[in-house]
Amino acid sequence: MEALLKHLVDMTCQRDHVLLDSSVVSALHELVDARQVRVHEIFRFRNDLFLRPRVWITGDKIVSAEEMLDNETGGEPLNTYPFLVEGIKQRKNCIERVNDAGEHVLWLPVWLNDKVSTCIEVTDPTPYNGDTLHMIDGILSVYRNYQAILDYSERDSLTGLLNRKTFDEKFSKLLSCAMLESAPKDLEERRHAHDGDIRQWLAVVDIDHFKRVNDQFGHLYGDEVLILVANLLRSSFRAQDRVFRFGGEEFVVLLRSTTLDDARRIFERFRANVEQHEFPQVGKVTVSIGFASISTESPVVILGHADQALYYAKENGRNRVCFYDELVSSGELHSEVSNDTVEFF
Repeated sequence: MEALLKHLVDMTCQRDHVLLDSSVVSALHELVDARQVRVHEIFRFRNDLFLRPRVWITGDKIVSAEEMLDNETGGEPLNTYPFLVEGIKQRKNCIERVNDAGEHVLWLPVWLNDKVSTCIEVTDPTPYNGDTLHMIDGILSVYRNYQAILDYSERDSLTGLLNRKTFDEKFSKLLSCAMLESAPKDLEERRHAHDGDIRQWLAVVDIDHFKRVNDQFGHLYGDEVLILVANLLRSSFRAQDRVFRFGGEEFVVLLRSTTLDDARRIFERFRANVEQHEFPQVGKVTVSIGFASISTESPVVILGHADQALYYAKENGRNRVCFYDELVSSGELHSEVSNDTVEFF
């Protein structure tokens, strides 16, 4: 009982989804004596559902996909697990299977607002008895309730995207991880880095002429444009990327582990998706995008670089994607000496 209370206290003091996932993995691993526990996310990409591990335990070490900058796993199609698809259709809370190794596996969909975006997998060599299942159900109830609280605090109420506060936290964490990686240190090295280098990217996205939409069609249609652009952002980026509503008609994307050529292609694809989308009543809408590589410079400098590239895009025709380093290299923009005393937001 003492161990259970300790884990419940640990779960309810977390202020971050990754830490909450780590807490539930630790609790199930210790209290159920499971060989393996994994927290998966279920996400939609281009109209198909995928399953991808988010946090898991290896030996006694808890690992998070978010901490792995080189993790390019896009996930497996959910249809690979037909029993899980059927269980979700039947709104089950627990699906028990025996894997090829003869181990007993529990699949535990986590229901929030009649939807499942998280599923926990618990693997053990022996069958689960009634007391064990009862304990697992109690732990999941606490996890589910607290996940709902975190979702409410981390997300923008209109679009459902992650909010500005969450961006500050996620970007600081990503930058801390990036600093541990070997990367070019100065602008000149970064500018001439090979396009095949795997890096992280930050993009600022702004809806063109959004004030005109609000003035001409009203704020109700303006809100609908924001929601539809948010949906296009979700479908255009991968599960390991992060999309935020920064405020007003501005969004920010953290694009993880990809090359410059791929980053440009991904941003261009999203820009084209918006341009080709038919917005009810409003018609055509376009976006401008400025992006920069995430380096060892301060967060405010990196965000400023992407913002400068965005400003250039809007001042030079809109509906285009601009990369900060290329604009500096071509003389279109001038780099400024960073002030290391500036604090992040």
